[in-house]
Amino acid sequence: MSYNIHPIIVHFPIALLFLYSFIKIIPFQKWMPNFGWASVEWALLFFGVLGAFAAYSTGDTVSEMVMPPQRLLEAHQSFAFASVAIYSLILLGEALSIIRNKYENKINSIQIKNTLLRIENILRHKIFSKVLALIGLVSITLTGMLGGVMVYGTTADPMASIVLKLLNIQI
Repeated sequence: MSYNIHPIIVHFPIALLFLYSFIKIIPFQKWMPNFGWASVEWALLFFGVLGAFAAYSTGDTVSEMVMPPQRLLEAHQSFAFASVAIYSLILLGEALSIIRNKYENKINSIQIKNTLLRIENILRHKIFSKVLALIGLVSITLTGMLGGVMVYGTTADPMASIVLKLLNIQI
């Protein structure tokens, strides 16, 4: 007998990554500069991405149990993959910063150092990272909404029918 653990796991990364994006996009750092926002963002992002990988890997079990329309399932999977990829990119930028600061002296190749620094600078760029967080927020919101449609139908979310129409998905 297979158990459906996807709904148990999926809500944590959605909450963590939603909160991460909210903190990243809204200028809380300006309003409360003495608070350790970097640590909060790092923790939300790290545990959110770990949870997103767990949720993504348990999704196939649900699709076999629920049997949603194929187009709806494909859209949900695509947005889930996009969400995991976007937040993983953001996490990569943060991880490269930590790796560079900790192990820079142990990397002998100037080319590797420069490449890692360029990637880090792109992914951690103030505007680019906020844009990624916004795109990730939209993607994870659509993923959750489509997952809700698979379980509860279109009546649970007032935006569901509009989004389904925009995505050309008929139920």
